Amino acid sequence: MKSTFKAIAIIALLFSVNFGYSQAKLKFGHINSNELISLMPERNAAQTKLQEYASQLEDQLTAMQTELENKYNDYLKQESTYNDIVKETKQKELQDLQTRIQEFQGSAQDNYSKKESELIQPIIDKANNAIQEVGKENGFTYIFDVSAGAVVYFADDTIDILSLVKAKLGITE
Repeated sequence: MKSTFKAIAIIALLFSVNFGYSQAKLKFGHINSNELISLMPERNAAQTKLQEYASQLEDQLTAMQTELENKYNDYLKQESTYNDIVKETKQKELQDLQTRIQEFQGSAQDNYSKKESELIQPIIDKANNAIQEVGKENGFTYIFDVSAGAVVYFADDTIDILSLVKAKLGITE
């Protein structure tokens, strides 16, 4: 994304130098896409679903850890009464449960990331489509995303299109 953005910025600078080849006026705009996405109502719904999903994962992890603690405490209380075979079996059971917890944590992180992408990507796509439409409808040559952090200067004739995109998406905030 950053390399694409840098390439676009370089091309924009080259085009902004008047070589006499073009009579058309270039029109530049900018937007902070992170700010736009934070204003979209769909984002709040996605965040709520993501928090609910995270809570379910945390509840499952807590239950597994509680089970491990209870079994470990039982083992400690009764360890002196166990013969060697039972002691080995109980130790293996505790180790297996610990391994399952670690595997669950890894898979929970992966699943959380997938769920986040699944919920957030449609919102990003909707915002990008609206930016594209506003660009076409208003004759922009380039629209820069300042949330990427690569744009360090705006000329006075650069237009912040956030209000145009908000209107396109029906955001009234």
